[in-house]
Amino acid sequence: MKKKLLVILLIVTVGFDWLLAACGGSSVATPTMTTSQTPSVYYGIHVPGWLNNLSALTTFEHDAMKKVSIVMFYQGWGLTDGTQNFETDWMNNVRNHGSIPMVTWEPWLDTNGTNQPQYSLKNIINGKFDAYITTWADASKTWGHPYFLRFAEEMNGNWFPWSEQVNGNQPGQYVLAWKHVHTIFVNDGVTNVTWVWSPNIEYHGSIPLNEVYPGDEYVHWLCMDGYNWGAVNGHVWQTFSQVFSQTYHEILGISAKPLMISETASTEQGGNKANWITDAYTTQVSSNFPHIKAIIWFNENKETDWRIESSSTAKTAFATAIQSSIYTSNNYASLNASPIPPP
Repeated sequence: MKKKLLVILLIVTVGFDWLLAACGGSSVATPTMTTSQTPSVYYGIHVPGWLNNLSALTTFEHDAMKKVSIVMFYQGWGLTDGTQNFETDWMNNVRNHGSIPMVTWEPWLDTNGTNQPQYSLKNIINGKFDAYITTWADASKTWGHPYFLRFAEEMNGNWFPWSEQVNGNQPGQYVLAWKHVHTIFVNDGVTNVTWVWSPNIEYHGSIPLNEVYPGDEYVHWLCMDGYNWGAVNGHVWQTFSQVFSQTYHEILGISAKPLMISETASTEQGGNKANWITDAYTTQVSSNFPHIKAIIWFNENKETDWRIESSSTAKTAFATAIQSSIYTSNNYASLNASPIPPP
């Protein structure tokens, strides 16, 4: 009888998916037991290589031992192979998986750096891309299901051609460009887009957030992007709280819209990544950042190995922490609310 009760307790507090994986022989530490809580935070992921099928996504979910509620991917305006367009198949793949698509929609050719005069904010404002934007809006309307559209992210930095600090752009043009694109969708009768405004965390020299905020009429969700770079390229190790606190409070002073972290991860270099993940997902999000209603892990080996699979301890820490019932899973195949509300 005691053994049966223990199994029931594991199913309730840890999650059925995790228990199945554990019983199948996966090498992970026993998750910390937590009391059941109402789901309140979307659990999201960016993982490269999944676009033609879901194998990379399902591999990640196997490692995390929980299926995700948001799948975020990138599409650039400057591509010419067709993937610059609204990809109905990709959107259907994500929705049929039970997750919510989040498109990071970028006005540039990502191989050409920040100096791309073709993609200046002035050109967007003056209508050079109106035909392309309208085609995307039409396809979005035809598809009809809710999704997040994260347009021209990290605009307060200086590493993208839509920043007002580069590419011949001028102060005030980012907001005008955002409103121009948004208005095309509105005039086209598109109602299934949830507009996501996504600055980088503030740093010395970044553009003040209130100068690049389009206004509540044009935005549905607020975001922050931030990473613990550790010892990479002369950085210093930062806790989750040190990465996000300043920008979190700054954004809360701008708007009361729902807030998410649309990109985050930690390096292994300079500290303990497993402890960083545990602190972020089990303590900080739930206790110290209560306005965060979604968090997306950037699972890519890029500037450093951001993946949860960078070490067995990091993977175990993530798989353990994400079992908390505050994090939603893939329960959104029938989602029809737009703009998308918090869980």
